[in-house]
Amino acid sequence: MIASILLIPIIFSLFALLIKNKVYNRIVLIGNAIIYLIIAIMRWLNVVWFVLPAWLLKYFSFDDVGLYFFSIMSIVFLATSVYSVFYFKESNLTAYQEAVFIAELLFFVVAMSGVILSTHIALLWVFIEGTTLTSALLIYFEKKKSSLEAAWKYVYICSIGIAIAFVGIIVLSIGSKGIDSLFFENLYKYAAEKNPFWLKIAFAFLFVGIGTKIGVAPIHAWLPDAHSEAPSPVSALLSGTLLNSALLGIIRINEIFIHAHQEDFINFFLLLTGFLSLMVSSVFILRVKNYKRMLAYSSIENMGIIFIALGLGKAGIYAAMLHILVHSLSKTTFFLTSGNIYYLYKSKKIESVNGLLYSEPKTAWLWIISTITILGVPPSPAFITKFLIIKALWLSNLGWLIIPFFLFIIFITYGMINVATKMSFGSSQLSTNNKIPGYAYIPQFILLLILIIMGIIIPQQLNEFIINAGKFIG
Repeated sequence: MIASILLIPIIFSLFALLIKNKVYNRIVLIGNAIIYLIIAIMRWLNVVWFVLPAWLLKYFSFDDVGLYFFSIMSIVFLATSVYSVFYFKESNLTAYQEAVFIAELLFFVVAMSGVILSTHIALLWVFIEGTTLTSALLIYFEKKKSSLEAAWKYVYICSIGIAIAFVGIIVLSIGSKGIDSLFFENLYKYAAEKNPFWLKIAFAFLFVGIGTKIGVAPIHAWLPDAHSEAPSPVSALLSGTLLNSALLGIIRINEIFIHAHQEDFINFFLLLTGFLSLMVSSVFILRVKNYKRMLAYSSIENMGIIFIALGLGKAGIYAAMLHILVHSLSKTTFFLTSGNIYYLYKSKKIESVNGLLYSEPKTAWLWIISTITILGVPPSPAFITKFLIIKALWLSNLGWLIIPFFLFIIFITYGMINVATKMSFGSSQLSTNNKIPGYAYIPQFILLLILIIMGIIIPQQLNEFIINAGKFIG
């Protein structure tokens, strides 16, 4: 099962580069996405099979929290794969260019899967660096000067971050004197025996290093450029899955400190970073002039919300897990729909897009509903997560933090609704006759339908799935 996740995409992407056939390319891309989703479903049903040798299997595993993140990634991967066919068409890519895009994207997905499945902290570190290298190629795929700058900025900042995280692993090893293992299982088992001083130093390095990859403030500088310059399907994967995989790395590392009874120490930093991310995104969303950059700052905001929920300990775990799912699906719809808008207007500037509701109603409604969903307007499930976080703040005797939480959310809501209104209403200046095919709407429509159903009632099986994933923490 794990071999299927890590090896099949690589093998088929190499064939795509050799064959250079558009039909084969698209079969490889969508076929791999379907395989990932089938593996997630089979794992839900406790169906397993082994291909890797036993000695290698101990480095990868599917625990409940890993399965949860992998399932989200599989859904987003399938949605972006279907939409990518439209991206190929509107970009007039050759068969070879398609094959290159697909190979880079599949290597990127494999790297993210490695982060999710790793049972060893050093291996997790290697795969996180792998996500940087593979996704940087995708950010620069359109070969524009602005995308080149964004890719270099991304590689530079994230490489510094990953180097800092490596120092954290070394410090963690120093503090684990006598414990000859960096498997997470052993790090948790002997966490209480570690030196608290070295643990706290290690946490500082690991938190900053991997936090850079998550894009939380103040270590977020790469994110707005990378998300706005990447092709829309790549932006969706960056926001909907890359941030999650790095976040899972932080969750697994935080668990070491929870087992070492240092949760108050890490919760303080989670809350501080979360609120700082909300503040930064609220300031920039009010001034933003590029609608893809607005979505990037929204990603920073939502990572901040998840950090706040995690920082509240057991009271916020369910909200954090649910918000991870909600953010991934809603941000995927948002970025894919931004691809439709760019196709129509050939501009990412907000001032260049007017009257979308009259010129392209289906794209306009997807844009409006995506805005409502990510902001947490009922029946969006994001409303439930924000309500649960406010409740958790109150129960944790941190009720005074509800005021800044509300204020930042209000500023962000005002900024995003203002942008959605400017783009959707008014007179249309669109003079193009470009038509958007149905498969450029279907992924967003299905994801929004799932979110609306979740906002009305969360199915029992999904609820248990979220609860089981959350049990990993603490």
